[in-house]
Amino acid sequence: MIRLGQFLKLADLVESGGDVKPLLLEGLVRVNDEIETRRGRQLTQGDVVTVGERSARVG
Repeated sequence: MIRLGQFLKLADLVESGGDVKPLLLEGLVRVNDEIETRRGRQLTQGDVVTVGERSARVG
C-alpha cells in the first residue's frame, strides 16, 4: 500500500508535495472516480488516481 500524497509525486501527477494540498482542497483529485480530500488515504493495487486530465493506476 502507498499513501495518496506519495503516489501523486511518484506518478508525476504533481511536481512536489506542496502541490497536493491545494488540489485536494479544490476537489481536483479523484480515486476510483470519487473525489478524495485526504492526503494520507491508503491506496491499494488497482486504484486509479486522477488529477485533471491525467490518470495513473496503482501497480
